[in-house]
Amino acid sequence: MAVTYTWSVANMERNTADGGVTVVHWRCDGVDGEATAGAYGTTSHTPDPDAADFVAYDSLTEAAVLEWVWAGVVRADIEQAIADKINAELNPTSTDGVPW
Repeated sequence: MAVTYTWSVANMERNTADGGVTVVHWRCDGVDGEATAGAYGTTSHTPDPDAADFVAYDSLTEAAVLEWVWAGVVRADIEQAIADKINAELNPTSTDGVPW
């Protein structure tokens, strides 16, 4: 099977004066059958309410914020790390127990 990734925004920190988002808390979860793994992180942002592309907090969408996240992280590396964790779960190289 193949790993299916789901990216989401867990939380955001913003300035109360202008609603500019300063920190995005994100998650990426991967699923392959019964095996799962995930990653959590943050990206920092410097909002400029005078910029032409500034989006008011109430007008933000998760899709738009995820674009900011992907501009600040190496998406392929995060997804590969999750795939590696899932592969390790599906194909363990060690185990424990007793033979009796």
